Amino acid sequence: MAGPFDAGELHAPDGGEGPDDELTATLTPFDSDVEGALRPRNLSEFIGQETVREQLDLVLTAATRRGVVPDHLLFSGPPGLGKTSLAMIVAAELGGSLRITSGPALERPGDLAAMLSNLVEGDVLFIDEIHRIARPAEEMLYLAMEDFRIDIMVGKGPGATSIPLEIAPFTLVGATTRSGALTGPLRDRFGFTAHMDFYSDADLARIVSRASEILAIPLEPDAATEIAGRSRGTPRIANRLLRRVRDYAEVRADGRITVPVARAALLVYEVDELGLDRLDRAVLRALLIQHEGGPVGLSTLAVAVGEESSTLEEVCEPFLVRAGLLSRTPRGRVATTAAWDHLGLRRPDRAPGQAVLPVDIDPGPGPRG
Repeated sequence: MAGPFDAGELHAPDGGEGPDDELTATLTPFDSDVEGALRPRNLSEFIGQETVREQLDLVLTAATRRGVVPDHLLFSGPPGLGKTSLAMIVAAELGGSLRITSGPALERPGDLAAMLSNLVEGDVLFIDEIHRIARPAEEMLYLAMEDFRIDIMVGKGPGATSIPLEIAPFTLVGATTRSGALTGPLRDRFGFTAHMDFYSDADLARIVSRASEILAIPLEPDAATEIAGRSRGTPRIANRLLRRVRDYAEVRADGRITVPVARAALLVYEVDELGLDRLDRAVLRALLIQHEGGPVGLSTLAVAVGEESSTLEEVCEPFLVRAGLLSRTPRGRVATTAAWDHLGLRRPDRAPGQAVLPVDIDPGPGPRG
């Protein structure tokens, strides 16, 4: 089977989920792209997402047996769950080359036409953040996906003519973090769509253990579970935390990652037992202490922690809501009972404006009558 990772055949522009440099089949853990070294190379190596893997295996196997290119594939879900890895696996399983670009990079139809005209039969074109593709390029993509043909406009004004250009049969793999932002005509042209869910702690522990073997990091199984439990259900975060714990183990321990070493390292990097980082806890503290648990508007919270509203909405809130620490209501953001407990604060029975006290602080006797 021909490999899709030959030098010069895999390109990713800055800003996409894919690697920034060329990725070859001979990557070692000492290469600059450690993320690329940790990516699974085939479906059997891909951990988690069992339903998606089974469905994708059926699509690829059936197309291979019929001797045709598979239907176009769409993967949706939050960042870091393996959409780019699955695109690479599709190319590997089909024995074709993988071409990577991103939606924001396709601003003009000519950008897309140049890429499509260079495809050979069986190639896989991966468009990351496909919901951000420019409308003129998207309209050209419709015809390419359906009829493997594009129309090139020559000239301007009344004298402009359209020249049809046949392109080789290919498989488009699209990835999006916002499937609702896709237009209906584009979404309907994908023959297979899959939503990537967050990973269980057990699957993340397997991913961390696999990464430790590739990177030759001495890691105890319980330590892998400890790291997995703080990874917010995301393999990319799990691999990143593993590398930071490795740094701590090499500098302040004997190089072996045990549970105490992992906990001490993650304490240094301000990642608590739920996976909350400094900004997450700052948001919760502002909500609980400064605004008495809410409801409070997003912009007010952003000012309180010194961040942009978009950062809180896109980076912090999804995990805080999923972890059951924050609720979004029509009146604003409201802290849950779990948020009070997690920060060690007493949910007060108080009049508005009364101070919130930590659990371990005795408020003292009340005023004498």
